[in-house]
This record gives sequence, C-alpha cells and structure tokens, in this order.
Amino acid sequence: MKFELVEEDNINVTKQTYYYEYEEYEEEDKGPETMIEDILAHKAFPGLDELVIGNWGVWNGSCPPIIDGIVENKEKFSHIQKVFIGNMGYEECEVSWIEQGDYSKLWAAMPQLKELTIKGSNELVLGEICHEELEALTIICGGLPVSVIQSIQNAKLPKLKKLLLFIGVEEYGFDGDENTIKELLTQAQFPELTYLGITNSEIQDELTEVVLGSKFMEQITTLDLSNGTLTDKGGALLLEKIPQYPNIRKLDIHYNYLSVNMAKKLEALPIEVDASEIEQSWGDDGRIALLTE
Repeated sequence: MKFELVEEDNINVTKQTYYYEYEEYEEEDKGPETMIEDILAHKAFPGLDELVIGNWGVWNGSCPPIIDGIVENKEKFSHIQKVFIGNMGYEECEVSWIEQGDYSKLWAAMPQLKELTIKGSNELVLGEICHEELEALTIICGGLPVSVIQSIQNAKLPKLKKLLLFIGVEEYGFDGDENTIKELLTQAQFPELTYLGITNSEIQDELTEVVLGSKFMEQITTLDLSNGTLTDKGGALLLEKIPQYPNIRKLDIHYNYLSVNMAKKLEALPIEVDASEIEQSWGDDGRIALLTE
C-alpha cells in the first residue's frame, strides 16, 4: 500500500491518503477487500484525524467492502473526523466510472464525523441521513441521481455548514431537472449552512435562477455555481440578485461560458468573485460541452 502523509503544524491535524498502485492490485491481489485491513495495519493510522482513500484497485472491484469495513470496525475509526472516499485522478479512473456503494450505515457508525467527500455516483446510496455533527458534505461526480438528491433533501444535519454537489449530466447519471434542485432547496433544512455549491451542470443558467430564489440565499456567505454552462443569461441574474444579499461574501463561477464583458461586470461586484476560465467550445451535438473530469 502506498500512502501520503500531511501534517499541519500547530493545528495538531494529520491527514493520510491510502491507495494501491497498479502492480499491487494487478500482481498482488490487492483490492477493496484488503484496503481496510491494510489501513488498520499502518502505524500512523491511530493518530489520524483525516482519512483519504484513493485507488482501491478499481478494476478489481467496487467500493462496498471499504464502506462495510469501516462500519464493521467503527470503534477503530472513532477518531477520524474527515473522510474522502474515491480520491482518484482521471488517469487512474474517470469519475464517471468509479463504482461507489451504500453509505446508509456509515452515519451511525461514525457519529464524530465532521466532513465527508464522495467521488463517483455509480451505485451510490446515501440512505436515511441523520447525523448530529457533520459540517460538510461534498459529492463529486459526472451525474447525480435523483435518489441521492432526495436523501440529501430529507437529511437531518443540524450542523451542516457546507453542501457542494456536482450535478452533472444525464449520460452519467443525473436523471432530474431544475425542479429537482428547486425541491431540494425548498425541502432541505440546514439552519447552519453558509456554503452552497450547485455546480458542474449543463443547465447551469436554470439552476442559477433556482438557487437565487431559494431560502438559503439569506444565510449563506459563499455561493458556488462553478464548472457549469453558465452564460450571460445566468450572469445577468447574478448581477441583479447578488447585491440584494449583503451576507454573500464570495461568488465562485470559475469555468463558465460568459462573455468577457459579463465576467468583468460580475468581477466588479463588491465581493470576492472568481469568474476565471471562460470557455467557448461547443460539443458535436451543438450543446455547450461540460467538464469531463
């Protein structure tokens, strides 16, 4: 097993990334079934606060044994406060190919968890979410299924401060529309939310309108609408609405399809604005092309 260790001096935080290299899962039969055993055997593990799991040998199996292993060894994982499962670059496995699993039992197994990041949405199940301490939930994927969105919509997360969702496209799993996101933002109850990210969508203008009309606009300080097909239509809405919310301190719309003129107008707002990475390319079908990774 390979690992990368990061220590943050003076904060007493340690972070470990565990992953298998090609030779390990091709020649040594390493895979998701052995990942938790190898993590628990590593001498640095008892002192960690943050656990990052990368390539578990994705071509040899999917994620469920890893999630199940954490649940089965919940006492040994009781000190972990941050978890990222599926941290892989496209050269290892494209996000749309990552096979995830069922997190339904993880919520009760890790009551101390503060941050959870999941990459990949194939076979992803969140179940009934109820967690008293979780402060950040991030899902990075090519397409987010409605079933997962509805789990988040009904979640009981009283301390959630950050919600970042990659919506994606139908081809990779998003089977909803702007009304799906409208219902999410209408029904969800996150009283402490300060960071809202609805990103990476091919209907970003429509989602921008939905977000700007949501109740969370009155409480968040960061609005993230990045990595999508935001055009001047959505940009004009932002230009009109953002000044109405003095609580907003940062607007992230990097990777967009704005005109240079509109981007400059948005960057002139009296808040922090990232309108970088303006794209002009179009897909073969005549639609604006989204990020692939």
